Amino acid sequence: MAEPLLDRRLLERLERLTLRWHKSFRGLVGGRNLSRYSGPGLEFLDHRRFHQGDDLRAVNWRAYLRLEKLFLKMFQTEPRTPIRMLVDVSSSMAVSPDPADPDKFLYARRLSAALTYVALVRHDTVILIPFHEKLGDPHTASGGRHRFGPVNDFLAELKPAGRSDFLQAARQFISNYPKPGLVVILTDFLDEGDVLKPLQYLADFGHELLAVHVYAESERAPSLSGETTLEDAETGAALQLSLDDQACRAYTEAFDRYASAIEHLVLRAGGRYAAFSSSIPLDEAIFEALDLTGAELQRAARGA
Repeated sequence: MAEPLLDRRLLERLERLTLRWHKSFRGLVGGRNLSRYSGPGLEFLDHRRFHQGDDLRAVNWRAYLRLEKLFLKMFQTEPRTPIRMLVDVSSSMAVSPDPADPDKFLYARRLSAALTYVALVRHDTVILIPFHEKLGDPHTASGGRHRFGPVNDFLAELKPAGRSDFLQAARQFISNYPKPGLVVILTDFLDEGDVLKPLQYLADFGHELLAVHVYAESERAPSLSGETTLEDAETGAALQLSLDDQACRAYTEAFDRYASAIEHLVLRAGGRYAAFSSSIPLDEAIFEALDLTGAELQRAARGA
């Protein structure tokens, strides 16, 4: 089993969160395609055995009093809004100008794990899709919090490699997943192409965007000086520069303009954008990202 990406303390905090997407996608998840779900629904279907992590509110307590065994009531209900999560696995996710920077690839995978866990608590289905210049093999997570183990293993085993081509990956995504839904994108947005075009492309096809921009602090504010050789992590191309404090400040301003352009497009398309340095405490980033999705903290008791 892979090393846990999230500790038990954080998982317990995430238990109290529920995601509330602000688009309902009416007409796209109609009543003809019905699913089985444990909990309140449209029509009772059946029972199944209780598993660790299931919602206790769906337990048939009368059956428990008679049989001394836990069973969940299954209902017929409308499918939930589809959630697809694109995780950047290109080579640039593994490097930063300063080796002392926290690992942004690990950071992005831990964010992905947290968002997926909260969705599983809600009994949503999440499709995790790694990408670089094309989409990788997906992993579908559903069935509640007790199915989180395979999610952890899938994310922990991802390896960064290859060049990023967000536009090509977006085109393949639309082909594979034409039905509109929430698309969560975790990436450093380092791409030779125009990253605004694929974002607009996804929005034009009706997808709701949550863009999570993960970067190493030295990618935004490098502390370089003198004669410097920069090497592209994905292409191997080298660039020789003579740098001073003024040049580094100008670069930081350009980085911020780039991030602002991404944010502006995503917000204009009705989505949400969050940018996190891998130096920011993970808990802080997770709960800010969840807040952007319309999450609300569900307290088990006053003052919890």
